[in-house]
Amino acid sequence: MSDTAPRFGPAPLVRLLLITAVLLGTVFTVLSGTASAHAALTGSTPEDGAVVATAPKDITLTFSEKVALGDNSIRVLDPANKRADTATIRDLSSGGSARYGVSLHAGLPDGTYTVAWQAVSEDSHPVSGAFTFSIGAPSETTAALPDEQVGGGIVGLLYGVARYASYAGFILLVGGAAFILGCWQRGASARPLQRLVVQGWVTLTGATLVLLLLRSPYTGSGRLTDAFDLAGLQDVLGTKEGATLISRLLLLGAAALFVAVLFGAFAKRETAQDEKEADEKESREKKDLTFGLVMGGTVVAAGIAATWALSEHASTGIQTGLAMPVDVLHLLAAATWLGGLAALLVALHRTPFIDSAAVRRFSRTAFVSVCVLAATGTYQSWRQVGSWSALVDTSYGQLLLVKVGLVAVLVALAWFSRKWTARLGPAGGRDESIGHVARSEQDEHAEPVERLEPAERTGPVEQTGPVEHAEPVARAAAEAGGDSETSSETVRGTGTVAATAAATAGSGGSAGGTVRATQLARQQAALATTRQKRIRNADPVRSGLRRSVLAEAGVAVVLLAVTTVLTATEPGRTAGQEAKRPGVPAASAPASAGPVNLTLPFDTGGRNGKGTVELALDPARTGANLMHLYVNGPDGKPLDVPEVKAAFTLKSQKIGPLPIVPERFAPGHWSADGIQIPMPGDWLLQVTVRTSDIDQTTVEKNVKIG
Repeated sequence: MSDTAPRFGPAPLVRLLLITAVLLGTVFTVLSGTASAHAALTGSTPEDGAVVATAPKDITLTFSEKVALGDNSIRVLDPANKRADTATIRDLSSGGSARYGVSLHAGLPDGTYTVAWQAVSEDSHPVSGAFTFSIGAPSETTAALPDEQVGGGIVGLLYGVARYASYAGFILLVGGAAFILGCWQRGASARPLQRLVVQGWVTLTGATLVLLLLRSPYTGSGRLTDAFDLAGLQDVLGTKEGATLISRLLLLGAAALFVAVLFGAFAKRETAQDEKEADEKESREKKDLTFGLVMGGTVVAAGIAATWALSEHASTGIQTGLAMPVDVLHLLAAATWLGGLAALLVALHRTPFIDSAAVRRFSRTAFVSVCVLAATGTYQSWRQVGSWSALVDTSYGQLLLVKVGLVAVLVALAWFSRKWTARLGPAGGRDESIGHVARSEQDEHAEPVERLEPAERTGPVEQTGPVEHAEPVARAAAEAGGDSETSSETVRGTGTVAATAAATAGSGGSAGGTVRATQLARQQAALATTRQKRIRNADPVRSGLRRSVLAEAGVAVVLLAVTTVLTATEPGRTAGQEAKRPGVPAASAPASAGPVNLTLPFDTGGRNGKGTVELALDPARTGANLMHLYVNGPDGKPLDVPEVKAAFTLKSQKIGPLPIVPERFAPGHWSADGIQIPMPGDWLLQVTVRTSDIDQTTVEKNVKIG
């Protein structure tokens, strides 16, 4: 029974693009609202929403880790939106705490003050926030805060794209080189694999330069034009993130030398060994060169991976001394697996053949990489999440579950690839090279070659006609079918076509004969290339393996996207610390969809003491609000009562009651403007209605305010 593989309508590469586009769109739609804060504000003095009797001398902020602050990183704004601080930041950290303060001006009046802060966390991500406190009693405030969070906008989008590109470039560069050196050394001379590795290097280098230029506006102004501000760039170079980006560029210079040797001296030695049996000296020199490339490449790859470990999650939190080398191993294992997968996909699609032994070697390498990923990923997950509840209650934990699910899907697809791999080689009755059958069948179908004279059939192209007639054949083969990677193989297989064309041109003795010969050579080369691709793709094992690897690559692209978002998300352990901060509810009430409208029945117990209060609160958010109260009798008509009062209380934070004294607007209609709600939450609203000198009652209702 022959091996068969399922057939699909669209071309494989088109399918890959479609799958990738759909999955990436889904992922980024779901994750677009993910926070990007890593350092968390764990405490402040005064606390968020606090009402103090006298003005404090300073404001202090406590973070979960060390942060970088500038002179304007902490701003205190009075109710009139004027600066109430001295703009001098003091580092009050001691022991393991990260505490910072700013002094206030003397003689501050009563009212609600807004504290806005912006910093760069120790793991290089910008963080920002704001809270309010009141002196004496809450008041209306006109303090204006930026609409966009730091690290957002077009600069944040471009920065995120550059981060994704840098990870992708690293994976292609390291994984592609590892596939060549460890699995298929003959692939060093294959143009498709050469382009894959070089494109990885170019992508990583370009993305690193973009990250360096965008760093200043990303952590500061948010204006794209500031990317070319030399003063801002100089400030960036003095930070830890700037130093790691410069180090990465220097290491990429060493990587360029590695790539040049890999595809230069090493590829030439590998090609020469294929053409003739190498002597003992040449074999020893090749082994020495291979050993040097492996060791040098490993050092450079580990150094590039360390630039992430030194500036991302692993550099902060607990057990950093262990976490950073573990993170390097995690990145190298991911690059070896996913980058090798991309190299295998390219080899299956774009090269005439690939050794089945190379596929088996990659299968074993991928298995080891997955084991390393599982071990290092488990440790990093425990370190960053901190608790089981954080897996479902925090954005980081939810993203981590998505990533684990994608890895499980990828491993399942890899199992199918291993099933196809098991059918390769002598054990399955096949040749050691996938594509050998295609070349054999091509020889059988090469009827025009059999009709040529022996001298023309076996002689090189250069010896059977003018050289100028051989070059168009090579170009034609490169253009035929769009599969330029197989052009060299096609030219060798159709050298007799070039000989025939050259002979025809020579016998014609005219420019017209040369043109006809060139056209004939191009047509014959195109037919030969198309026949070779058709026969090669008819191999059921190669087709099945190619489809399963294609599916793996599609999931791997989405996995990389989720990982990139995950590295820019506040870890679950830090989010838990922030939730415990005084002044912040453990579970914030959801924001209201719009104005709040309530109907509250009341009964004061006296004459005309029954009725309803219709209350409208707009916009029912933090800050200034407008309240209307309509008092109606049992008949639904306005009921003119002597007094109506209201109050808001946030019991979970011990805020309030905040009294509200509305003014009588018309019979049965009362209103209050400028009602200040200091923070979101599940507030208790109390409405007191007095219908006579001695008859009154208070009704209450919980209101969720965003």
